[in-house]
Amino acid sequence: MNKPLKYIHIGVGGFGQHWCTAVLPRLKELGLAVPVAAVDINPEMLAKAKTQLGLADDQIYSNAEKAIAERKPDFITIVVPPAFHEKMVDLAVAHGCHILSEKPIADTMEACCRIYSKVKKAGLKMAVTMSHRFDQDKQTLEAEIRGGKYGRLNYIVGRFTHNCRKFASWGKFRHEIPDPLLVEGAVHHFDILRALSGSNAKTVYALTWNPPWGEYAGDSTGIVTIEMENGVKCVYEGAKANSSTMNGWTNEYFRAECEDGTLELDRRCLRVMRGVAWDKPLSQDLPLLQQPVWMNAWLAELFVNWLDGGPQPPNNLDDNIQCCAMLFAAIESAHTGQVVDVQEFLERNMKSVG
Repeated sequence: MNKPLKYIHIGVGGFGQHWCTAVLPRLKELGLAVPVAAVDINPEMLAKAKTQLGLADDQIYSNAEKAIAERKPDFITIVVPPAFHEKMVDLAVAHGCHILSEKPIADTMEACCRIYSKVKKAGLKMAVTMSHRFDQDKQTLEAEIRGGKYGRLNYIVGRFTHNCRKFASWGKFRHEIPDPLLVEGAVHHFDILRALSGSNAKTVYALTWNPPWGEYAGDSTGIVTIEMENGVKCVYEGAKANSSTMNGWTNEYFRAECEDGTLELDRRCLRVMRGVAWDKPLSQDLPLLQQPVWMNAWLAELFVNWLDGGPQPPNNLDDNIQCCAMLFAAIESAHTGQVVDVQEFLERNMKSVG
């Protein structure tokens, strides 16, 4: 790379603060990319971002279109609510900017498909920061499965259970939206299941509900069964209104049943178990992979390297549209009570947006 790429960061409040302090400064430290503007409608948050990103007074904007037109970045980073993703992508496409966006691609399957079509037609590069799949413990489990030491993969069980039953304990808006478990939780865990199985989803069946003590407008609890295109079966248990937090954020449970070993990840500890009939299995702890950073900081680095001619990162738009198809197909299944063909669902929605 001859000189760092230029970017504009859109959305500096909420999780955007994590980007401003833990993700974006590292790009500058590595000499990969530098900010030329930050955008937000909140003046107080913009003032913080100005200091955090080392910007001048004339580099902070309340209007994204003006910022992009004046600063002409190589790419933008989008950390605004999903309902506003498409508007930001439209601006990027109009100005020929590549895109690194927070999950999901958008808030509906139709919008996801529109964004996919627009970005592809424009010949731009886009990736989505599905951070939890790219955490240290999940990446280690995926590597152990891929290594083949434990034989063929049979099925996977995932568990995400949390005591966030009281209103606003999982963020006020999540208690007020439809399908909070699937939209805000399973979107990450489905992506992990895709990575662990090494396949896209073939079919999905979701049974979701909200218990009487769950202070949610939508369904906070669910059991989902998935068949992958390569034949691997998955079962997902998600619950946000349990009486205990057995496996909450970053501490999820995944068990991969392989031909020659049971790989179990539980609260960031990984082990392999083996045994014969009737005997208690023998257990061996497995070390986690090591590297400088994980999650969004790593994904941002991979994205910028891609723009500079490096390999396409695994969280690219083609990959993530499959994650969105799995998510919104599960929502359709939860609402209809029917098994949904995920690839047919994706094709149908792609055709509907032309």
